[in-house]
Amino acid sequence: MSFSREFVKGIWVENPVFILLLGLCPVLAVTTSAENGLGMGLASSFVLLSSNIVVSIIRPVVPDRVRIPVYIVIIASFVTIVDLVMSGYFRPLYNSLGLFIPLIVVNCIILGRAEAFASKKSTPLAIADALGMGLGFTLALVMLGSVREIFGNGTIFNVSLFGPDYIPVLVMILPPGAFLTLGILTGIFAALEKK
Repeated sequence: MSFSREFVKGIWVENPVFILLLGLCPVLAVTTSAENGLGMGLASSFVLLSSNIVVSIIRPVVPDRVRIPVYIVIIASFVTIVDLVMSGYFRPLYNSLGLFIPLIVVNCIILGRAEAFASKKSTPLAIADALGMGLGFTLALVMLGSVREIFGNGTIFNVSLFGPDYIPVLVMILPPGAFLTLGILTGIFAALEKK
């Protein structure tokens, strides 16, 4: 296994959102805008990268019986760091993401990568996996948030695209818009994957 292969795998071949369909709770809940998607994606990527590094380093000394609780404590520690930093320095984004920041602890992408990959591979490969999966997750959130924001508000990153006469498609910023957008983008990924 090479570093570049593991990195690219998370972006396209095993994209956590569009291919593996993991971590859909924050994907559907916070992607009402591209900014929210980017913020949640970066926060999750930091936790994923940090926890993968620590899990990969300590794997030889963690007994099998307690490995899951140990991984959860590691992940929770990094989520606490993200929560405090966002609360202190990125208050509007913190308020917008709300409860979903602490819920990164139970995001199945992060725990799954710690258990399935970082606990079995070398630290460089765990880093490549985390960077690829984190980037794939972030890109998926930004794509979903962008589509929903463009149609639902007529903006992208809060910049108006269509002017004041645009009539927003409100369903796009509501929960049904999240499911609709996710379904369409997942279908596009599946069609591209077959080619």
